[in-house]
Amino acid sequence: MRATIYPSFRNVKWLKNPVLAQVLQPWLIDNSSLTARLKAHYKDFAVRPIRQQYAKAFRDEFRIIGLRTNQHALIREVFLFGNNQPVVFAHSVLPRASLRGAWSGLVRLGNKPLGATLFANPKVKRSPLEYKKLSPYHPISIRVAAHMQIAPKQLWARRSVFSLNCAKILVTEVFLPKLLE
Repeated sequence: MRATIYPSFRNVKWLKNPVLAQVLQPWLIDNSSLTARLKAHYKDFAVRPIRQQYAKAFRDEFRIIGLRTNQHALIREVFLFGNNQPVVFAHSVLPRASLRGAWSGLVRLGNKPLGATLFANPKVKRSPLEYKKLSPYHPISIRVAAHMQIAPKQLWARRSVFSLNCAKILVTEVFLPKLLE
């Protein structure tokens, strides 16, 4: 019996522009707070934490925030709900060294949005956004599918690094189909 060979998610680079994103493009390229935009768009907005634990980041995340492959970071995953529907899945990588000083309280966010905290501080810098249409085999797509109990689909995502002094946090936001309904 032959093993199934899945396409490698590591071979497809993150893009500087969301090519062929069509109706999602305005959401993807908006460099302001996604939390603020969702709150303005939906009468009922909520954050529902799914996972928060120390673990290894995915392979395509290590270099972007300076982690070694054997280092653990705090991984936080949440669904952002609009009108009681999941519209965005957020996956954040917070290295231990970044959870000191001004960001020490980030380990206790619970159902509070990380974005609100990051955008509240004018000293926080954000890297340029990167975009990717995640394959169904990308680890983040698999996490989304497992929590939503659906078959994995190609989903658009964006990511950026937030910095404050020497501390860095990687935030990946996956845009779910309900956002456009």
